[in-house]
Amino acid sequence: MNNNEKNQSQRETAVSNLITRRQFLTRLSLAAGGLGAALIGVPIVGFLFSPLLKKEPEVWQPIGKVDDFKVGETTHVTFSDASPLPWAGVAAETAAWLRRTSDQEFTAFTINCSHLGCPVRWLPQAELFMCPCHGGVYNNDGSVAAGPPPQGLARYPVRVQNGQVEIRTTPLPIEGQIIS
Repeated sequence: MNNNEKNQSQRETAVSNLITRRQFLTRLSLAAGGLGAALIGVPIVGFLFSPLLKKEPEVWQPIGKVDDFKVGETTHVTFSDASPLPWAGVAAETAAWLRRTSDQEFTAFTINCSHLGCPVRWLPQAELFMCPCHGGVYNNDGSVAAGPPPQGLARYPVRVQNGQVEIRTTPLPIEGQIIS
């Protein structure tokens, strides 16, 4: 191969390695579209999956002194929600039914019926929880006595610390026996 043929071959190789203007703009458009999709898609995907990755706060809320509750009685107690929104106001308050079973043992039930979430009320004369919505009835231990509820009342963990009764609050369950 002579020099002219070598130079010609090198020029053809160099020209074939160059991309055309159309190819360049196509690649540039694809890159810009991919970048735009990523800029829009990442926050959306993060928004959709963040509830799965976020651990709900668990807070021990003081309810009152041990001496404030009599053994064998069930009392309506209120406390702040574990994850209230800044603008929640009164809606950030929630409640439970607290039953003192012995000197240092307490049981706390959610106030929501396991059937459709209506608030149950305590009937001290009958020692039953009643749901006014569909006639659900619960025993004083939270188990189902009658009506449509599929399971007993959910429970909050309770502890006694420094003479105070505390309930560990989490967002209310839709179903399940014990809030863990």
